[in-house]
Amino acid sequence: MSQYTAFTEQDALAYVQEKSGLFTADEPLNCYEFGDGNLNMVFRISNHTGTSVILKQALPYARCVGESWPLTLDRARIEAQALIAHSKVCPEHTVKVLDYNPDLALILLEDLGDMQILRGAQNQAKQFDLLGEHVADYLAKTAFYYSDFYLDAQEKKALVAQFINPELCQITEDLFFSDPYRKHERNNYPAQLQPLVLELWQDDALKTAVAQLKAKFLSSPQSLLHGDMHSGSIFVDAQQTKMIDPEFAFFGPIGFDLGSFIGNLLLNYCAQNGRIQDENERHTMQAHLLHTLHTTVSEFARQFTQLASQHTQDVNFQEPAYISAFIQSVIKDAVGYCATELIRRTIGLAHVADIDTIADESARLDVQQQTINLGRQLIKSADDIHDAQSLKAVLSSLLN
Repeated sequence: MSQYTAFTEQDALAYVQEKSGLFTADEPLNCYEFGDGNLNMVFRISNHTGTSVILKQALPYARCVGESWPLTLDRARIEAQALIAHSKVCPEHTVKVLDYNPDLALILLEDLGDMQILRGAQNQAKQFDLLGEHVADYLAKTAFYYSDFYLDAQEKKALVAQFINPELCQITEDLFFSDPYRKHERNNYPAQLQPLVLELWQDDALKTAVAQLKAKFLSSPQSLLHGDMHSGSIFVDAQQTKMIDPEFAFFGPIGFDLGSFIGNLLLNYCAQNGRIQDENERHTMQAHLLHTLHTTVSEFARQFTQLASQHTQDVNFQEPAYISAFIQSVIKDAVGYCATELIRRTIGLAHVADIDTIADESARLDVQQQTINLGRQLIKSADDIHDAQSLKAVLSSLLN
C-alpha cells in the first residue's frame, strides 16, 4: 500500500489490522465511514470489546465540491505534524496521533467517540463549564511556545518553512477576506439578504478594515496556528476538551485562532434566538456562551502573560510593557477575525449548522441579519477593544 489510493471501508479495515498494533490479526472488526466535513474521509474501526481507532485520509480534491476542486495531499502531513507539535506543549487538549503514512496521506488518531463535537452539542443547548478555560490553555500554550518569545530565530524560521501551507491558506484567504465582500459564485445566501449584502459591499470603511486583517494574515508569522478553530474542530465532555483537524495549520497571526473560536461562540449565541423558544432557557444558554467567551479571552491573556513573563528567551521581548502591548494587539486582531467569521459563515460558501438547521425560515433570516450586522459592528469597534473587559462591554452594547 505504498502508492496512494482512496480507501474504502475494507481498505481501512485491512490497514488498521496490519498497522495499528491495537488488534489481533484474525479478530472481527467493524468499520464505517462518517466524515461529514468538506475535505476528507474519516473511518472508525472497532472490535467487540470497545477498542477503537480513527483513520483519516485526505482526498486529492475538496470532498464538498468534487474533483473539479483539486487539493494537495500534503495537508495530511501538515495536520499530523501540527498535532504532534501542539501535543508537545499541550497534550491534554490535543488529539493524539498514533501513526502517519505520507504515501497514503492518512493519519491514525485516538478515538474520541465518547466525547461530543462542540457544534452539535451547543446546538442542543448543552453547556460545558470548563470549555473556555481549556481552549484558553490550548491557545496560550501553542501560541507562546511556537512564537518569537520562546523560539530562537533559526528554529522558528525552520518551522515556518516546514508549515508552509499555501493551498489551504488560499482557501482561508478567499473565503474569509475576499468572497463575502464582492459578488462571487461561491457566495451562498438567501435572496432576502441581498439589500444587506449590497450595503456590505459598498461599505468602504469595512472593506479597508478587512483588507488590513487579510494583510496581517498573509504577512505575520507570529506562531504555529491551528488554522481552523471552529466548533466542529473541538471535542468536548464535562471534563475534557480536545482539538482536532489542524490541516489548515501555518505560522500566522495569533489572534486568528482566538478570533475564529469566539466567532463561533457568537454564531451559536445568535442562532439560539431561532433555536430555543423558551425565553428563560434561551437567555441561560446565551449567558453561558458569553461567559465562555469572556473566560477564553481573559484566561488566554492571563496565561500568555504568565508564560511570557517566566519563559521568554529573547531579552527584548522580556519587557513587561511590550508583553502587555503585544497581548492587546492580539485581542484587537481576534475581534477583527471573529467578525470576519460571523460574516463569511452567513453569506460565504461554508455555513454552520447552528444557523442553517433553524427550521423556521423567518427566524433563520433574522439570525442571519443579526450575524452580518454584528460582524460589521465588531470590525469597526476593534480599535476600542484591547482586553476581555472592553470586549465584554462592546458585546453588551451590541447584543442588548
